[in-house]
Amino acid sequence: MQEYKNRQVIVRFNPHACSHAGECVRGLPQVFHPSKEPWIDVDAATPEAIAEVVECCPSGALSYEYIVSAE
Repeated sequence: MQEYKNRQVIVRFNPHACSHAGECVRGLPQVFHPSKEPWIDVDAATPEAIAEVVECCPSGALSYEYIVSAE
């Protein structure tokens, strides 16, 4: 399981479950960019926009978690 995070959201990716349908890339190409390293840039969109696209992942290879600040 790979993790990509910032102060607001964690995106987890299970490459073994990925069906390569490309829903994430079509939904938010500025966040999900397979030819870049790292291929998921959680700073390129709002956590809400990322969550919306992750929820469309047909294989369940992507998941997310909001980070709640203790402040």
